[in-house]
Amino acid sequence: MRKVWLSGLTLVASIALAASANAQVKVGVAGPLTGGYAAFGAQLKRGAEQAVADINEAGGILGQKIELFVGDDQGDPKQGVSVANKFVGDGVQFVIGHFNSGVTIPASEVYAENNMFMVTPGATNPQVTERGLNLLRVCGRDDQQGIVAGQYILDNFKDKKVAVIHDKTTYGKGLADETKKKINEGGIKEVLYEGININEKDFSALVSKIKQSGAEIVYWGGLHTEGGLILRQMRDQGVNATMMSGDGIVTEEFAAIAGPGAEGTLMTFAPDPQKKPEAAEVVKKFLAQNFKPEAYTLYAYAALQIIAQAAEKAGTLDPQKVGEVARSGVVFKTVLGDISFDQKGDRTDADYTMYVWKKMPDGKITYEQM
Repeated sequence: MRKVWLSGLTLVASIALAASANAQVKVGVAGPLTGGYAAFGAQLKRGAEQAVADINEAGGILGQKIELFVGDDQGDPKQGVSVANKFVGDGVQFVIGHFNSGVTIPASEVYAENNMFMVTPGATNPQVTERGLNLLRVCGRDDQQGIVAGQYILDNFKDKKVAVIHDKTTYGKGLADETKKKINEGGIKEVLYEGININEKDFSALVSKIKQSGAEIVYWGGLHTEGGLILRQMRDQGVNATMMSGDGIVTEEFAAIAGPGAEGTLMTFAPDPQKKPEAAEVVKKFLAQNFKPEAYTLYAYAALQIIAQAAEKAGTLDPQKVGEVARSGVVFKTVLGDISFDQKGDRTDADYTMYVWKKMPDGKITYEQM
């Protein structure tokens, strides 16, 4: 019998090579994949999946391929924490998500406790980044968005009666309150301030209050599902007030729910990412798959680009060090253009603009930047 002996050095090298060959960068993407807000979860998932495919094709991160884990938080804070704990058990190092601010905040505590780095594409509540955790957001903040919305009302509807409605969530109420604060500072006192419960379907009592208030502008702080239903029922009851909302209705499902009454709705969101020249090639890939990469799709794609570039700059996959580099002010090249972040994890260039929902030549109602 022939015996083969390996020196200690050779054995160590062989083990290291095997480990390197099998190594994976574990990334999780989490959002509401089921339930009333599944349109946004689909955007996050598709954006992350395409980014993983493209980055892996280019060689991965620091020579290691990315393995993607998907979590459905259903837009529920408790489920979000469950998803976060599942990611911990799976050995996930980096997270793209969550979407809802009320889910992102408790889930981020789990990630922080387990030395993970999170990049949210869509959680806009200020408290996401005000707690000093190892995270950042690709989108802007509600205290920025609310100022833009409030100023637009002051500039264009100074003499109109304004109602402020919200869904009592961290995101919805937070955005509504920021907008209310701005218009109050400008001399407009709302004629109605009301909160509704998410997942409600019958808003007849609310619509009656809106009608009685004489509101001509209804500011909605919340997501597209309830917002669309409120608008449809407003029109059914003969209330022709203009609805105005934020980035929580940035999905064409809003018009599908609201019906013809969606035309004329005003909305704040960042400049359309689909029109960025840096996104052209990626947008083509999505369209070839019969998927329109609206709203947060490209934000999720950019989130992974940022993680990958920060890791390359840090020269390590240590989530803490990657996060430190990401928040150091360095510029990242993404499908959203050049982006940098401050020490809190907020974009240094966040901006919001106005959109209007309008009927296109083909009869479809969709949003268009003003």
